[in-house]
Amino acid sequence: MVQIWPFDDPENVAVITTDKIMKQESPVLCVTHDEDDGMWQFLDGGEVSEEDARILSLKQIISIDPSLVKLSDLPLGWVAWRETKDSQWIRAER
Repeated sequence: MVQIWPFDDPENVAVITTDKIMKQESPVLCVTHDEDDGMWQFLDGGEVSEEDARILSLKQIISIDPSLVKLSDLPLGWVAWRETKDSQWIRAER
């Protein structure tokens, strides 16, 4: 069965994340969908240095954490966060 891609952005769109998330050492706890450029950021809530930043495709970050599809409708200019990987997402306009 073919699943429909839930995001408006294509699977290969670039997103920002961290080395720890990419290596699955930290969960995604904060997601932003930037209003100015439409960029997605998938972060763990900690400080991010340039050295720690990584560029992945949207499909790759979803493969790391499939629960992120719940945020496929996050509007531009909004942020979502959760306390733990198993917590419910809280959303707010930035």
